[in-house]
Amino acid sequence: MCGITGILQTQHAARSADLTAIGTMTARLRHRGPDADGFWSDRDAGIAFGHRRLAIIDLSDAGRQPMLSGSGRFVITFNGEIYNYKSLRGELEREGKQFVGNSDTEVLLGLIERWGLEKALQRSNGMFALAVWDRRTRILHLARDRMGKKPLYIARTPHALVFASELKAIAAFPDFHQEIDSGAVAEFLTRGWLPEDQCIWRGVFKLPPGTILSVRAADLAVSRDAAALRENARSWWSLSDVARAGRGMLAPADDRQLVSQASQLLEAAVADRMVADVPVGLFLSGGIDSSTVVALMQAQSSRPVRTYTIGFGERAFDETDNAAAVARHLGTSHTELRVTPAEARAVIPELPTVWDEPFADESQIPTLLLSRLARREVTVALSGDGGDECFAGYSRHVLCARLAPLLNSSQPIRTMAASGVALLGRGMRESVVEALHLPGWLQRMTHSDRINRLANLIGSEDVAGMYRRSTQLTELQLTQAHPGGDSDSIPPLDDLLSEFIVRDMLGYLPSDILVKLDRASMATSLEARCPLLDHRVVEFSWSLPNSAKVRHGQGKWLLRQVLGRYLPQHLFERPKQGFDVPIGAWLKGPLRSWASDLLSESRLRNQHLLDAARVQDCWLQHLSGRRHFSRALWAVLMLQSWLDTPVACETSPLAGAMEPAQ
Repeated sequence: MCGITGILQTQHAARSADLTAIGTMTARLRHRGPDADGFWSDRDAGIAFGHRRLAIIDLSDAGRQPMLSGSGRFVITFNGEIYNYKSLRGELEREGKQFVGNSDTEVLLGLIERWGLEKALQRSNGMFALAVWDRRTRILHLARDRMGKKPLYIARTPHALVFASELKAIAAFPDFHQEIDSGAVAEFLTRGWLPEDQCIWRGVFKLPPGTILSVRAADLAVSRDAAALRENARSWWSLSDVARAGRGMLAPADDRQLVSQASQLLEAAVADRMVADVPVGLFLSGGIDSSTVVALMQAQSSRPVRTYTIGFGERAFDETDNAAAVARHLGTSHTELRVTPAEARAVIPELPTVWDEPFADESQIPTLLLSRLARREVTVALSGDGGDECFAGYSRHVLCARLAPLLNSSQPIRTMAASGVALLGRGMRESVVEALHLPGWLQRMTHSDRINRLANLIGSEDVAGMYRRSTQLTELQLTQAHPGGDSDSIPPLDDLLSEFIVRDMLGYLPSDILVKLDRASMATSLEARCPLLDHRVVEFSWSLPNSAKVRHGQGKWLLRQVLGRYLPQHLFERPKQGFDVPIGAWLKGPLRSWASDLLSESRLRNQHLLDAARVQDCWLQHLSGRRHFSRALWAVLMLQSWLDTPVACETSPLAGAMEPAQ
């Protein structure tokens, strides 16, 4: 795992000072690759590559980058892993190809020389962001993995195209000027994260997952801004196509066969991600996803797998006991760290420099602390991320399955139902629930603001509105600008559950879950791998009948059956907890002074970004206990903290001062 940077100058740019900026840009990514740096440039062509290396496979100098292909035609700077590189290498060797080292990067270059970039990527199973320069045609190719696990930012400046793994490297380019996009601010405050088609800065975009962008220096005279460049990206793998194909040809609903197929696929995906020349461990929460991954790891390992868990003093947010029980049953070498509220809050000032863009998933705090804990012993950690998306694990997925007849009904019927639910939320709640003997899952919804969100969801005009209202932080408009709608690329599918899942995979997964994991792990020089997002698993999940995902009022039915082969049910059959922290209580207590300063009305008015009166009203209602606005307020606070922190700052040191308990 690494950090990559690059510069391609326009034809008429001065072939001098700007290329030397590659050194400063690359230095900003040292946390992503502390083991070595490397540079390559062609001043006549106006191209320069930079690389920071975290050595995982082939620790020798033969694995250093940027790397030239055997013929010398291609140059690559590569961030990621190709898990099936050994079998691909064997195929090339049988055709007479000779290799200098043992790295997957050298194998990828061999594939590019043999079949071209697009086919090479299609043959590869991995996570990556990369740049390839074709010295013969003078074309720069930029590419990103199927699911968007590894980041790649691209900026268009007056005289160049620049790219990097993180925004802090782009900020180091002297010709780049930071200008906030007010539309992106509005979108962030609605979601708590920025979607793949938006960036907090104008003039910058994220290369979409599963795409390639090919650029000549001459093309920059035509594509004079970031939007024009982004339009030229072409798909080499499409999640939308996979979803359509899967729903069009569902697997037979034979439970035994489906469990067997899922087990085989997951075993292979986990085995592939255990390959490394450095120590490997796992993030263990004790939930279904991470427990499945560690069970499959331990079943294929000759020694105890190293597992890591973070816990909090607040019992409602502490899963260490669950994780420890799973670890004991499987026989892993388990390490847990119970973090005090003060220790958890101490990392908050670091968050803007780790994430670069405003980011408000509060589980970023335990993810960062967990990465630091694991990095003390391992260089690679597997994660259970992706299980919710592939196998329908979110409460909104279960809600879709339970309320499908209502949600698929006509607009007048849904409007009437929404009015009834809203009435329930305005005062009749307790008595009506008791009199109607509603099921437990619906009773729980009536004891919080969820009832109001349910009413809004039911009353939405279409599926896009339903999804947006089920995932947005608040109904309140906290900024003068308006957020955008859902992407037109989202395919219409055959049922509501699939419509929600495809939106999760195209938006929430790459823009929140994978951003959180990548930045938190790489800030500590730790590589995180996600076997549940192996493209074979993703493609299989889209062929599953809905009954294999949601059954008996629970999500992830199929994954539960696989896990049941390794663990007794009582160790994993419990309500979904998530990886949360008590932000709402902290804002009323130890974080109150910090938050009050950042949310002061005078400060907000001077910035001209937010509706100061609306934000203040949210803050006062939250403090009084009348409403719970913790998630929306956390987004505002993360924006304010980001505005106070130069994005060019280096990330925090590798390890904190906390000591783990064995």
